Amino acid sequence: MKQFFAPNISRGGRIARFIYGLVMLVAGIITVIAAPKLWWLAVLFFISAGFAFFEAARGWCVLRACGIKTKL
Repeated sequence: MKQFFAPNISRGGRIARFIYGLVMLVAGIITVIAAPKLWWLAVLFFISAGFAFFEAARGWCVLRACGIKTKL
């Protein structure tokens, strides 16, 4: 399990995941403000943002950990 969570992305990948996290965070905030009835969608955006921030902070990508090649 320790190897599964080993850092596996470069600085560029970390930056890309951080930006993706910011986009998902903003999308969640906009969804809460513009369409409160779609609260479940906002929750999905916030969960996606949190996971992207986790990947950026760890330097880890779940797809790469599973053996799938990514560009960044």
